[in-house]
Amino acid sequence: MRFSVVTLGCDKNTVDSERYRAELLAHGGEQAASLDEAEVIVVNTCGFIDAAKRESIETLVEAARYRGGGNLRVLAAVGCMVQRYEQELRDALPEVDLFLGASQVDRLVPELAARGLLTPERSAPHPGERVYEGELPHVRYLKVSEGCDHGCAFCAIPLMRGRHRSFALGDVVREAQLLELQGVREINLVAQDLAHYGRDVRDGNGLAELLDALLRETDVPWYRLLYIYSAGLTPRLLETIAREPRIVRYLDIPMQHASDAVLARMRRPERRARQREKIREIRDAIPGVAIRTTVIVGFPGETESDFVQLCDFLEEVRLERVGVFTFSRQEGTRAYELADDVPEDIKRERQERVMELQRLITAERYEELVNQTHRAIVDRAGEPGERAQARLEIQADDIDGVTWLDGAEGLVPGTIVQVRADAVVDDYDFTASVQAVVTPSLSESPRSHRRSLPLATTVGSFGR
Repeated sequence: MRFSVVTLGCDKNTVDSERYRAELLAHGGEQAASLDEAEVIVVNTCGFIDAAKRESIETLVEAARYRGGGNLRVLAAVGCMVQRYEQELRDALPEVDLFLGASQVDRLVPELAARGLLTPERSAPHPGERVYEGELPHVRYLKVSEGCDHGCAFCAIPLMRGRHRSFALGDVVREAQLLELQGVREINLVAQDLAHYGRDVRDGNGLAELLDALLRETDVPWYRLLYIYSAGLTPRLLETIAREPRIVRYLDIPMQHASDAVLARMRRPERRARQREKIREIRDAIPGVAIRTTVIVGFPGETESDFVQLCDFLEEVRLERVGVFTFSRQEGTRAYELADDVPEDIKRERQERVMELQRLITAERYEELVNQTHRAIVDRAGEPGERAQARLEIQADDIDGVTWLDGAEGLVPGTIVQVRADAVVDDYDFTASVQAVVTPSLSESPRSHRRSLPLATTVGSFGR
């Protein structure tokens, strides 16, 4: 059986899709070279906002067209949108053969085996094993928990992913070891809120303890923290990040707004003064840290005064990067009951104003880094006569621009180098010159100790 997995949505969905591939391969499947060759197409859907829902539906409709002239026998919709809207999708998309929500991931193989497409008696893969499909195998994502307990008025994640559940510390460490064995050089830790790690288990292990274990039990040179609420950045955690060079100086902290009135309606945990204070604490504790956030404009009741407060706050704190979204009503959330009273054209205009403001701030912040030395990771080797593509420590994969390297001849992807930033290009990118190799690529790195594959019998569910 030849199969293809199409992933939509966030990095957590990417992790789920990698697990689907591992299971399908372990039970006799074979990855198709293209969608028209696939006998099974699995679409991992996203239901976070309206645009994501539309993209998921359009992708399913497009995939169904391969049934006519191709090899398609089973089209499966899985993941978040199915979790919330299974019956509606069944009614609207009869061309889809199989619907499995985010809580039903273990049913994919049995369902396909029942159709005679897989071999159910084969051994299951190691529970932490994943199969990557992309261009940067040295950069991967690692979920440390599932679900969310925050009660943000606008967010449907708890409706799709359930309540917060921390994965066992040993499971997370062993999965990181498996990624290391696959050649991974940068692991991005992801969750709805990394700072909630361990709070539900109450065994004394929080995010700081998890980081200590990962650093102790792996040799992965870069760990990056994505999606962490500022309230969870305790002095102990900040000290760990500041002390350990293998944890990059970068934090993705969702703030969503800076008007106290809007933050209250959003049911966010902090207010403007505390956000300002926390940013100061973080910068004092971790010199050179880059902070990214996301904000929502056009939330119900947002006035021009509220919006100006947001812009003033961004000008004041001068974060490195800001992602901007317009409010989208989601069924089942508290905000769905509020009057969506900001017109769409005003939402878009405010979004553009924030994006332009932040473009200027980012360009100015980045100019301050020119002629300074930084660490960077090589993502793509340059062709002869061309620059290699890399990212500085302050640039997360896929969302924060790139750095073009001079003097990178012979350096392969995954190599970590010391560079001098020479110039800012197009506000978000850099050109830089290589000064020294800090950490060789995996194939060139002398190993302090060799690791064997962790035994499946010694571990738990790896978040399943």
